[in-house]
Order: sequence, then structure tokens, then C-alpha cells
Amino acid sequence: MISTIELGVDFNEEKVRKFLSRPFLEEGRVMKVVRNIVAEVRRKGDEALLQYTKKFDGVDLEGNIAVRLEEIEKAYTLVDESFIQAIRLSADRIRSFHERQRTDSWFFTEEDGVLLGQLVRPIARVGIYVPGGLASYPSTVLMNAIPARVAGVGEVAMCVPPNSEGGVNPGVLVAAREAGVDEIYKVGGAQAIAALAYGTESIKKVDKITGPGNIYVTLAKKLVVGQVDIDMLAGPSEVVVLADEGADASFIAADMLAQAEHAPDAMAVLVTTSDKVADEVKSLLDEQLSEAERREVAKESLENNGRIFLLPSMKAALRLVNLIAPEHLELMVEKPLAMLEEIENAGAIFLGSYTPEAVGDYIAGPSHILPTGGTARFYSPLGVDDFIKRSSVLFYNEAGLKKVAEAVRIIAGVEGLEAHAKSLEKRLKGGCDRPSESKS
Repeated sequence: MISTIELGVDFNEEKVRKFLSRPFLEEGRVMKVVRNIVAEVRRKGDEALLQYTKKFDGVDLEGNIAVRLEEIEKAYTLVDESFIQAIRLSADRIRSFHERQRTDSWFFTEEDGVLLGQLVRPIARVGIYVPGGLASYPSTVLMNAIPARVAGVGEVAMCVPPNSEGGVNPGVLVAAREAGVDEIYKVGGAQAIAALAYGTESIKKVDKITGPGNIYVTLAKKLVVGQVDIDMLAGPSEVVVLADEGADASFIAADMLAQAEHAPDAMAVLVTTSDKVADEVKSLLDEQLSEAERREVAKESLENNGRIFLLPSMKAALRLVNLIAPEHLELMVEKPLAMLEEIENAGAIFLGSYTPEAVGDYIAGPSHILPTGGTARFYSPLGVDDFIKRSSVLFYNEAGLKKVAEAVRIIAGVEGLEAHAKSLEKRLKGGCDRPSESKS
């Protein structure tokens, strides 16, 4: 079912990339469809949203795009109290973690009175996307909205595809209220991204869009960059487990299945230096798969994207892990904390046998919205920094300007921008109408 690939110390990186087979954002025909959807939403607004919701979701919203307050209140009566308490615990932990990410404004003054600094302000309005329809993801609501709220975002709007009855999963609605979402719209797919980016009669445009989605959602986000900011271009979910000879094979198999049940295109990979662990995991995957509720989805995922890499040394294994740059990385090794120094590329790192990916998905605290498809080489997990903007602050008095004027003149001269130099000369030769300036 799942293939084992033996690699040498000096394995060929291009060959390994072919084994992994992660076709990230192959646009083709899909981008043409997405372009048409975005254009139609820009042109027709709500009318296009309603048409596409009927076409793709099979639901006639009859003009009711926004979720009403009574729908949210009713949702609390449709879920168990234990779920509400679990969501509140998760929300508290996510909030606590992200409060430690806050970035403050800062300033410093040089000896001649020049003041420099950075002014930090939250983004005014953010749109979060939460996948829906056949499945529901209350956890993704929390992981999107709470870092935005911690950052101080003024307005948080949420788009989620409607279910077959034209409503929204009650668990998602409860999570939205607990996370502080201001507006909820029953719109999904590329049309939701277009509505958030450009605005419609019902949905006010936002400044940034965050949250994962399918290929249509991701390509729509790619298309509207510049009109708005986005968090990242996310692909299928993935986990890599790095294991030594002492790792528990049953834990590894369980975690790989937990990843594989996400979707047929999810990727579950074991990287190990142990023949014994590789063989045991392979056997246990078959055994545990037979008991899985989503066995067909998980089986397809493992057959298409599951891999076991066997390497001769931990040094080579670490090189492979950093090459993959996985979304989730589990270190099932004897001294995981010591090995942390060797990890260059990973979205989230889970240390030790009792830190499964699932705890990060739901309750640990860090946002589970993570870079995929090898983009952990340059993307970071969603966090407070994604919801702020920074302005540089500069103050010069006459004495400070005199000290740098010659350097400005020289650089401006090399660049052929004479007026830049003259803008300083005007001040230093002609003086200033104001007798003095202060930083107050």
C-alpha cells in the first residue's frame, strides 16, 4: 500500500522531489475558471454570489447571504455543552499563546536629536475563510480569528460555504462567536474570496484574507493579491515523522493515518534510520486502516502520497526533512529538544512521542494554519504579525540634517536625482520659517 524508499547518504535531491510528487498550484484550466468567477463577482456583486452558490453548492439562499443573529443563538442549542466547553478551552489557549506574539511600537533618539522608530498598527478589516459544505472546521475559525483579535483588528468578517440546507454548521457558528467574529457570510469558493477582496452589496471589502481552502480558493487568493493582502498560498495538508530505532511504531502509524484521513491529496511521510521501525509501521498502517472510519479517504491518500524513507544516518535523515520542509514535523527520537537545532524548515514541530499533530490541530495554542508544499522555507505559521502593519517614523532637526546632507548629495548624484539633494540644500541654506521644531 505504501512504498518504502531507501536513500544513501548523498541522495539526489531532484530524485527525492519526484518521489514526493507535490504538484503545488498547478493552475491550468482551474485558473481560467477562477478568473471568470472573480470577474463575475466584481461585475455583478451579490447576484453572482447567489448564482455560484446555487451552481456549486446546490443551495438557493434566496438573497440571505449573511448569517442572522438568531441563527448564531440557535446554534448554541444544537451542540453539546461539552463541545462549547472544549471550544472555550481551545480559544483560551490559542489566545494565551498569541498574546505572547504581540509587537509594540518602538523609538530611539540619537545624540543629535534625530528620532527614528516603528509605529505598529493593526489592519482595520480582515476576512477569514473557513472551508465548509460537507465538512465543518470550528477549529479553523478559532485559529484564524483569535490571532486577528489579539492583534487588535477592528472588524473580522468570515465566509464559509453553506450546507445542503442553506445554513452553517452550528459548531462553526459557536466557534465564530467565541472567537469574536463580527460578520458571517454563507459563501464559499473563489466567489467568497472575490467578494472579500472587492466587496459586494452585502459584503464590505476587507484589507487582508486569511484561511485555507481548496485549489479554487487558493488560486483566487493568488489572483487578488495586490488588491488585498493574503496569508499564504496553501496546498494539501502534510506530516513528516522523523523516527529513530526507539520510536513507537504504533504511534507513528496512528499519526500518519490521522493525516491521511484529511483528504485523498494529503501527504503522510515517515523518515527513519531503522529497518525495524519502517517494517512495523508499514504493517501497522494496514492494521489500523481496517479500523478507520474514513478508511477509503485515508487509503487513497497513503497509496498516492504516503512514503517511508529509509536512510543510513540521522544526519542524512535531517537533510531530507529540511528538503521536504513539511507543514507538520514530528520528532519521534530519543532527544527531540536537542535535535531542534538541526531543523531549518518546518511549519510546526512536535517534540517527542506524546505530542501528536492532533494536539496542535485543536488545543495546544499555536495556529494550525501553516505553510504547505515546501513553502515552510519562506512562509511562517499564521500569527499576530499577519494582522499588523508597521510604519517607519523619522524626525530630523536642523543639526541632524546637516550631518547627513553630504552623504545624501553624493548618493543622489550617483542615482541622477538632483532634486533629492536640492530638497536638503533648500532647508540648510534658506533656513525654515518655523523658529524651532520639537518631537512633541
